[in-house]
Amino acid sequence: MAASTEAAPAACKVVLAKNVANGLLQEVHEGLKALEKGPHLVGFLANNDPAARMYADWTAKTCSENGFRYTLREVSKETIEEAILAANTDNEVDGIIVYYPIFNNRQDQYLQQIVDVSKDVEGLSHRYIFNMYQNIRFLDPETKRQKSILPCTPLAVIKILEYLHIYNTILPYGNRLFGKTICVVNRSEVVGRPLAALLANDGARVYSVDITGVQEFTRGEGIKKRRHEVVDKEGWTVADCAPLCDVVITGVPGDKFKFDTKLLKEGAVCVNFSSEKNFGPEVKERASIFVPSIGKVTICVLMRNLLRLVQNRRADDAKPAAPTEKPGTLEASS
Repeated sequence: MAASTEAAPAACKVVLAKNVANGLLQEVHEGLKALEKGPHLVGFLANNDPAARMYADWTAKTCSENGFRYTLREVSKETIEEAILAANTDNEVDGIIVYYPIFNNRQDQYLQQIVDVSKDVEGLSHRYIFNMYQNIRFLDPETKRQKSILPCTPLAVIKILEYLHIYNTILPYGNRLFGKTICVVNRSEVVGRPLAALLANDGARVYSVDITGVQEFTRGEGIKKRRHEVVDKEGWTVADCAPLCDVVITGVPGDKFKFDTKLLKEGAVCVNFSSEKNFGPEVKERASIFVPSIGKVTICVLMRNLLRLVQNRRADDAKPAAPTEKPGTLEASS
């Protein structure tokens, strides 16, 4: 009998979030050496959500272990707005995180916007969101001393893809996903859409999948455009785009959702950022790399963002003072 010539599938490597987090922690510790004391993060909890409580506890533990100060302030829905505004003007507070949902409606979006931009560790204020979608990477594009803050979970996914060498470091910064095709199953305003935009802004062709259909995020053919554009893929479903993708990223919160692994391109990289298990064990039969969760990386990114906020303020304080007007001269119009 002739031997089968069909190649056996390569073993899938499971990458745990803690392995990625360790590298980020080294970067954070290097940054802390330049500070007199660890930055102070204040968390606001105004709900009874067990997941929010767990996230707060996890944040407290990680901050304590890594030289950051953390204070959890439990407040009511009626006082959360005043509590945030007070923290904005408190010089002892370096960063603010609010555990959502609180009102589970547009009022939560309002609360995101009243967090002072210099203390917004989650990158949810309008200034940061605008920069992210417009592919503006600095608060001061001319001097490039103050980096813009990105939302923690999308940035955690990017850091994982960098760790897995999905980003091609030979290419110029900002184009390093050129040639990659990625599927993101989730288009929430908190994670899915920002993640698709960030990946496309880095050069990838991204298929964003939601219950409403599929959208394609790209910077045009040959990444010729400065920022991404979005096109609706009429009639497409995940079955049309997933087989084309080198990377499949899922974040569906429902416990009944399971990604159909038969749709995977052989050797695809799979990442799950949902608190649920979006992939079944059979994912290892087709994927080359599988990252089952990202929570520990998200917490590290949170601390990294907090450190960046402090560094941005130090850079702002170091700006040379504007020249004083000499007596008798006229101020030039601008």
